[in-house]
Amino acid sequence: MKAGLTVALVGPDGAGKTTVARRLVDELSVPVVYLYMGVSAESSNRMLPTTRLVRAVRRRKGIVERGPRQPRSEVSSAPSVSKRLRATARVTNRIAEESYRQLVATWHRRRGKVVLFDRHFFADYFMHDVAATSGDPLSRRIHGFFVSRVLPRPELIVYLDVPAAVLFARKGEGTVELLEEMRHSYGQLAEAAPAFVAVDGNRPLDDVVTDVLAAVLAHRAARRR
Repeated sequence: MKAGLTVALVGPDGAGKTTVARRLVDELSVPVVYLYMGVSAESSNRMLPTTRLVRAVRRRKGIVERGPRQPRSEVSSAPSVSKRLRATARVTNRIAEESYRQLVATWHRRRGKVVLFDRHFFADYFMHDVAATSGDPLSRRIHGFFVSRVLPRPELIVYLDVPAAVLFARKGEGTVELLEEMRHSYGQLAEAAPAFVAVDGNRPLDDVVTDVLAAVLAHRAARRR
């Protein structure tokens, strides 16, 4: 049985990743599996029981985690022992969760399916934990090592590029300046991904889906040859 393909749709919130992914599931002419590969509990379709418990506790406290936090430029003081222990517990569960979803993806890929990732940890943490330096918390550096050196990267990354002003108008979150920085960081994935395609996401949905669909099928055909 021929191996399948892993494809990640990436981009800031508001780029249309989930909408495009759902359309691809319906329109791809090959067996395909949708797998959310981000941190939002509200969007996840696969999750470890421990992660569900952590998310439930955080939601009761009014905390909703939708993506990686922006790295702080400076730390005012050394973290306490309790904070270090909590950070260690969080990164341990995060790595376990990422490993579990990767196992799910590998199982489907080996059965010849296209595994369509909505977001991907490598892309979302590329400019955060992956780029962590010796001055950053140990938990971030450990997670960065796992994401960049252990977790397999998607064989094809499709970046939905949308102007920052449009992203802000769609979601109203963050600032235009921050969203522009995020666009730049996603664009840098071209140098780190096995295969990278940028698609203009600021067009009618049908046009975007057509281009992404063509990119996926072309890459799959090239690999099969």
